[in-house]
Amino acid sequence: MMVLVDTPVWSLALRRRPGHLSGSEQGLANVLAELIREGRAQMVGPIRQELLSGIREEAQFKKIRDYLRAFHEPPLEAEDYEDAARMSNQCRSRGIAGSPVDFLICAAAHRRSWTILTTDRDFQKYASVLPVHLHPTLRND
Repeated sequence: MMVLVDTPVWSLALRRRPGHLSGSEQGLANVLAELIREGRAQMVGPIRQELLSGIREEAQFKKIRDYLRAFHEPPLEAEDYEDAARMSNQCRSRGIAGSPVDFLICAAAHRRSWTILTTDRDFQKYASVLPVHLHPTLRND
């Protein structure tokens, strides 16, 4: 199964200095590395933009940008955005707020039957209402 990797996971693996990860963070970086080796790590444009935003050093920006270019992005379609809005409405009706990008991630993953790999605990709330699935290694974090 393909796995949509969220911004915090990419950031942990690509923007942190080696040797500055906790044990659990290193474990997550290892999960990402394995998904990449297996060809199962997926990305969508908003995640790429979030990851590259805020990088102050041009050399680091170019290094990460060039690395990420190896990852094909499925085109997001009108239905992805419509589903994201519907998911946002469903969550809000249950008292759960989230960002438009988070709901776009949920919609893109759901439409493609992908799981989501993230450290963002908000996704556990979304998954309690929406038909999205978190990568099994993070369900009980």
